[in-house]
Amino acid sequence: MKIEPLFEEMVDFETFSKSDFRAVKVKDCVAVPKSKKLLQFTLDDGTGTDRTILSGIHEYYEPEELIGKTCIAIVNLPPRKMMGIDSCGMLISAVHEEDGHEGLNLLMVDSRIPAGAKLY
Repeated sequence: MKIEPLFEEMVDFETFSKSDFRAVKVKDCVAVPKSKKLLQFTLDDGTGTDRTILSGIHEYYEPEELIGKTCIAIVNLPPRKMMGIDSCGMLISAVHEEDGHEGLNLLMVDSRIPAGAKLY
């Protein structure tokens, strides 16, 4: 197994603390039409308004296996249009190389953690 090297450049605490990481519950997940990679997530982020995030992880997961899971997302990124859909955040994954192929695991946490819980 091969792991990417750690960044040598340090990030100061003030910069890090601007990132808003939250637990999110997957309410729905579908493959994005005309895309081989993208999944469209409808997420409960604890605000009472659904959040849409697109993620290029279809090679690793089928949409139906992710519904009901509790994941981690950074929610204060500016919206980014992908395949004509605004993606409002980023789901966090762990990436590594194994046997010459990239491996990816979506970060999922215990379902007892409520939607909107902040990570520190």
